[in-house]
Amino acid sequence: MGLKSALLLSLSLISALSFGKPDWSENASVPLGETREDIYGFGEDLPRVKSEGYIHALKWPVDVTGLLVPYEPLKFFLEEEKNNPLRRFIERVAESQLGYTDMDGMYGWLGLNLYPENSQVSGVFQIPYPTRGQKPDYRMGASLLRTPHSPNSTGLTFSCATCHSGTFLGQTVMGLTNKRPRANEFFVMAKKYIPMIPSGFFRLATKASYEEKAMFKRTKDNLKWVGSVSPQVLGLDTSLPHVALSLHKRGDDAYASKKWSRSIGRRPRHKLETFVADSKPMPWWNLKYKTRWLSDGSIVAGNPILTNFLWNEIGRGTDLKELEKWMQENDEAIEKLTAAAFATKAPHWLDFFPESSVDIELAKRGEIVFNESCKKCHGRYEKRWSYPMAELEPLRVQTQTARVFYHEKTPVKNVGTDPQRWMATKTFSGGLNKLQISKWMKTVVVPQEGYVPPPLEGVFLRYPYMHNNSIPNLCALMMREEDRPKVFIQGPSQKASDYDRECLGYPVGENIPKEWHKERDALFDTRKPGLRNTGHTQMFYDRDGNPRMSEDEKRALREYLKLL
Repeated sequence: MGLKSALLLSLSLISALSFGKPDWSENASVPLGETREDIYGFGEDLPRVKSEGYIHALKWPVDVTGLLVPYEPLKFFLEEEKNNPLRRFIERVAESQLGYTDMDGMYGWLGLNLYPENSQVSGVFQIPYPTRGQKPDYRMGASLLRTPHSPNSTGLTFSCATCHSGTFLGQTVMGLTNKRPRANEFFVMAKKYIPMIPSGFFRLATKASYEEKAMFKRTKDNLKWVGSVSPQVLGLDTSLPHVALSLHKRGDDAYASKKWSRSIGRRPRHKLETFVADSKPMPWWNLKYKTRWLSDGSIVAGNPILTNFLWNEIGRGTDLKELEKWMQENDEAIEKLTAAAFATKAPHWLDFFPESSVDIELAKRGEIVFNESCKKCHGRYEKRWSYPMAELEPLRVQTQTARVFYHEKTPVKNVGTDPQRWMATKTFSGGLNKLQISKWMKTVVVPQEGYVPPPLEGVFLRYPYMHNNSIPNLCALMMREEDRPKVFIQGPSQKASDYDRECLGYPVGENIPKEWHKERDALFDTRKPGLRNTGHTQMFYDRDGNPRMSEDEKRALREYLKLL
């Protein structure tokens, strides 16, 4: 680094620390061995801010959102009267029953995670309750709002926690990717059935108030501007095509106006109506190391939380002038949510498993293998076992990661994995960049070729692997492409048999729990478009297919990876 560059970097860091203004520009960098965990410089106040930010992640803060389901009428529809005429109408049109008969059944079908009990709300698993310290009677991700449009009625929508909280061996983890969400499928169902229901019939069949009827009608109107597509398989997310198709329905002006002619007229088909671009959300605890966002690194500038708000609300039919005004008036909520996401920490192996499950000498050998084969892309991890007198410390201390030396600027690599996710960004990045709200946010989308090689903290519970979930565990990742499982099942994570501790991921083949076979939409078939399990083999095999690592070296590598 030259003297001029070093001086500019120093001034940028001093400015950020002094005034609490992070560098969201395309030129942002993170010095090696440093993080942006306290991105606004809150210092000792960060734990409080993080807790308040998590509440915004649990309760969707955007009160101008375009899609809200009237909560009390929905509850009445599901729970109060089983022969409700609206239920009979929907089941007749759908040619099947809903599959759930109460609110919790619906939340479970959606894949929403349970709030922990008070006794569990501590340490890395700390998740505050958004209802004045009382455990809600709904699940994480469900969000009850009153809005300027309906100040006396409660509407149901879904928050960040829908996709950015997960369950591992029955423990809810904030910031972990949800492995079993059906939020996108919920949008597909809403698009299909809600427009068929007359607002007057809705009010009579659910005993809704006139204000709740108006909320329902507003949602029905906004659905005209929403595009949706079902994921190929349970566990994947279709937010990218959801945003692209929704934007495609709007006008070409700076605020993507909802022009009536676009909702009823014939439009050219958008490529993402049929081109598969499924992916999974990234874990929050990686944010602190990065300078660009999404699995493909295509968001090269801008606060990722603001981008999340924009993309979500485009996909909810929200008026962008109203959204921009909300953003300008709610910088405190945005700042707290951003601070919370960046301050999220990864759980440790010993948070779930006993010390007897760790072979520290094998892990130390795995560290050597990793540094010879993997650190160039995924960074270097300084373990406390390398410190003087470390052997005198408890095992949990020895196995902690003291520092992460990731890249100063987040890279993108093409290692032969399925390309359809990064290719899809090309189809609508221009439309996003020209929006006035994007310019105000200073968000810039630049299509990439490949994906970000992510930091690997907490990698043992981030299975299935790759951006498209196509590899069930690390044993499969270390195989030749042709030997990797062609199909597997993305089951729940509640008990020991749901997890392969040796391979760090889903059990496959004969080890798949029998009850998992009942969920047809959980069957992952890597032969489908966008779900290829190719690539990421060069560190394990040469061009002729000869192994670069022995099986003992692979086992040592997995032992090391599980302790990151």
